[in-house]
Amino acid sequence: MGNPFFSWKSFLALPNDHPGKIIGIALIVAGIASFLVSFTAVTLQPLREANRERAGKAGMLAIIEQLGAKSPEARFVELSSGKYVKKVSGIWKQLIPSRDPARIGLLEDVATVYEIRNEGALSLVILPIRGKGYKSTLKGFLALEGDANTVAAVKFHDHDETPGIGANIEKDSWTGRWPGREIADNSGEILIEVVKGRAKGIHEVDGISGATRTGNGVSKLLRFWLGPDGYGPYLDRLKREDLK
Repeated sequence: MGNPFFSWKSFLALPNDHPGKIIGIALIVAGIASFLVSFTAVTLQPLREANRERAGKAGMLAIIEQLGAKSPEARFVELSSGKYVKKVSGIWKQLIPSRDPARIGLLEDVATVYEIRNEGALSLVILPIRGKGYKSTLKGFLALEGDANTVAAVKFHDHDETPGIGANIEKDSWTGRWPGREIADNSGEILIEVVKGRAKGIHEVDGISGATRTGNGVSKLLRFWLGPDGYGPYLDRLKREDLK
């Protein structure tokens, strides 16, 4: 077996236009680039996750400050029944496409919600929401008033939508259009929707110019999370308790 050092020297001594040297250098560069990309991705993953967690906490804090509310209580809710449970189960299920308009893929069995109560009466419930927009997964919070039907606030804290267009979903100029909107009609049908152009009813929110697909993603993720596969059973239970 030849000496690797001399083999390397022989390789470097080849003319720069030699086919073997051209291919060899290309493979070496590609290998180094691949290693650096992989190394960077692995190294920065914990930092990205930490940044996302901080962004989520900041989004929650922004809603609380906006509404002048006190600190909420975190509760664990079994999505299928809407009942409180003592801890997160860690169980996830794969959603079939026809039941996954938000395109989240996997759905947790138990979700964390945040409630604010005054003398036992619900005054605010904050729900984590997520789903596909135009270019990215949108993550945020939807705050509902004590009737579990009227929007108090919306805040998206994590996305990669088009700057200056779809990314405007995080701006106060758009999120300020949500308070007072109603998610469902008297029959309980979920009607909340981001429309193209100007809203015409209590269940509609003005769309963002040039960001129709981002708005459609918001509509679909809200209808999923407020529906029977999301927080629907939990919200129905809150409404029934309020009637007692």
